Amino acid sequence: MNFSPLQSNEKITFYGAGSMAEAIVRGVIARQVAQPVQIAMFNRSNQERLEFLSGSYGVRTAAAQADKDEMLREASIICLAMKPKDAGEAISRMRPLVSDHQLIISFIAGLSVATIQQLLGRNLPVARAMPNTSSSIGQGMTGISFSPEVSEEQQRTTVAFFESVGAVAVIEEQQQEILTGVSGSGPAYIYYMMEAMIAAGVEGGLSPEQSRTLTEQTVLGAVMMMRETKEDPALLRKAITSPNGSTQAAIQVLSDGNFTEHVKAAVLRAAERSREMGEEVRKALQ
Repeated sequence: MNFSPLQSNEKITFYGAGSMAEAIVRGVIARQVAQPVQIAMFNRSNQERLEFLSGSYGVRTAAAQADKDEMLREASIICLAMKPKDAGEAISRMRPLVSDHQLIISFIAGLSVATIQQLLGRNLPVARAMPNTSSSIGQGMTGISFSPEVSEEQQRTTVAFFESVGAVAVIEEQQQEILTGVSGSGPAYIYYMMEAMIAAGVEGGLSPEQSRTLTEQTVLGAVMMMRETKEDPALLRKAITSPNGSTQAAIQVLSDGNFTEHVKAAVLRAAERSREMGEEVRKALQ
């Protein structure tokens, strides 16, 4: 895949320096979307973390408040990567430092575009993004929503940003919660099922290492089969489910336990909880 690099005079500032910010930085540098000298990072007070990031990736960091403020002023793109509880104070403090040409990209779960713009005091271009944890290995899934103020060029830049750590879906903001239910929380559902498969293998006499290897490759193979064949998963399932066979017996157990309905309920509950958390964040920031 070809990634469009930023212009050499463009700069990116990460306000927050946690694991997701690091994953994005690693991706954009590895795929040459941006050079290390174009990237600045700072956090509230963890100097050891900043020294690690500077040493690992060659990015610029800052501890002094004046230097942090300058990083915000000079940025073409500001990535909000702080915790939700710190967002209100942090974004409000940015208000006199930012200008209308800057793009704000928020990774903050539950924080709406409207709330971000309200805290900034005006309708700056804002992209709201929901990556998942697989972004840390370049296999993430990110949903992105844009405010009307985001230009086409800024949209392309944002998509390139997140394509550097996986796949991207551009969605309407009202779809962010269901996306959270499917892909944001989704890795946990798969891990949960893998836990059960590994445990069953061990109970059946396999070593933990053997059972883990079998489970890992089975899940990976199933995903690759879907991608390679482009087939509906229901058809792939039916193709390996012989009448009265072992797979049919297993599927029947899952069906009897309302497997499909439980998974759907889990996804919808995650989406509902995401909405609840967003409302909690909004009220806390009033």
